[in-house]
Amino acid sequence: MLFTPTVIKNLLKKPATRLYPFTVREPFPNYRGELYIDIDACIFCGTCARKCPSQCIEVDKEQGLWTCNPHACVYCGICRDTCPTKCLHMKDVHRKPMTERIMMVEKGEPPKKKKPAAKPEAKAEGTEAAEPKSGSAAAPETAKAEAPAEKVEAKKPDAKKPEAKKK
Repeated sequence: MLFTPTVIKNLLKKPATRLYPFTVREPFPNYRGELYIDIDACIFCGTCARKCPSQCIEVDKEQGLWTCNPHACVYCGICRDTCPTKCLHMKDVHRKPMTERIMMVEKGEPPKKKKPAAKPEAKAEGTEAAEPKSGSAAAPETAKAEAPAEKVEAKKPDAKKPEAKKK
């Protein structure tokens, strides 16, 4: 008789639990669920793989492969937070239970290699163009015209000397 009021009260109250899986509660905001990637926005820098505490992410920059082991992921969200292009996202639900082990493999286009820097010849041309601005326009042009001729004359005697020795 001591428990009768408590039993009657619990029978008339709304249940404290849900009939899972028939009744599923909506996820909390900013919930860290299943990880996925927008592979087109990925630059394959490997920051997510380096920052991952469980080391479940691998990035192959040359082949453009992004691989994740969802069974090793601890859903901490560090990879998502450190991604420079914000291409990693987390759904607000967990993945469903599975009977087989899977790997998430995404193939994208690897980034193109950058062109080498401009050659120093371009810089030399730029400095020659800047010289006439500092002095008169006629004087540097005559100096340039004379300078190559002197070099040619200096080379000619050297070329004749070996011929004289042969005779």
